[in-house]
Amino acid sequence: MPIHYSYAQSDTINEEFAGLSLFTNSKVYAPSHNLQIYGTGLPEENLILRLFAPDETIAKFDQLTTNADGSFNYSLLTWPQPSSNFPYGTYTVEVISTAQNGISKTIDVKFSSTTDLVDVPVERHINTLVFAPETAAINQPIRVFVQTTSDGLLIGNEAGIKELLGTTHVHLPSGMTVTLTNSFKALHQGLYYVDYTPIEEGTHVFHVIAFSQGTTSHGSAATNVLSQDLGGISEQIIRLNTILDDTSKELDVLKSEIEGFDNTLETASEKIDESTGTISTSVEFISEASSQLNSLLFPIIASIGIIVALQIAILARRR
Repeated sequence: MPIHYSYAQSDTINEEFAGLSLFTNSKVYAPSHNLQIYGTGLPEENLILRLFAPDETIAKFDQLTTNADGSFNYSLLTWPQPSSNFPYGTYTVEVISTAQNGISKTIDVKFSSTTDLVDVPVERHINTLVFAPETAAINQPIRVFVQTTSDGLLIGNEAGIKELLGTTHVHLPSGMTVTLTNSFKALHQGLYYVDYTPIEEGTHVFHVIAFSQGTTSHGSAATNVLSQDLGGISEQIIRLNTILDDTSKELDVLKSEIEGFDNTLETASEKIDESTGTISTSVEFISEASSQLNSLLFPIIASIGIIVALQIAILARRR
């Protein structure tokens, strides 16, 4: 629902509806100024008052009871010096009726370093950049860098790191939160780093909160923590490649040895064939020699047989 502004007095904001109205004494406030609210509701009605910070958290909570005529005038807050709880920025004042079905009315106000410029309040814009490795190994330290700037200029120094980055923390995969309040070191004005050792596998989210001169800024980066980093995996791959190279060389040696063995077998086969031919020739020679020997011995054996037969005949006649 759009908010309509009208000015009853100097710098007074008016937002009025039937049954409930809300006013503030100004629209821009500086430290030590009083935030006064007033308006009307039902007679002697309980009203709930809330002040929302720029990050939509409740910075102030209170209650009041309207007068007999339904009016109220209440000092809700004296603006403190800016801090991480009350940074400069746009705040929202809300009044809630407890007797009119919970209807509420809101007004936006500005908390600034000055109230001189009403139409264009002075604001600071802090930017926070976080640089973290995409992957890391469990129980191995990693380094996270942070850059803080205001309107493009680097801000902060080593002496003020705790105040600048004091609420920075890490969200662990298990849901736990680890603060890094005293862990940052300065590289240069506006450039900082922290060394962090993850103890869990999974996604770690580094949530950096920068606070400077009443203004806050948020930055975050995520790191996926593995059982080992890519460097270790790369070393194992290189080692495996070395083993494969050695195996390939050994296979080449074995192949050359097998080729030599094939040549040896072929040579041996040829020699066996030659030996077989030689043996066959020798057998032929032996066969021829045997025939010649038989032709020489046969007449001699026949003569011996004739002589033996004659001797037997002679002996028979003598008897």
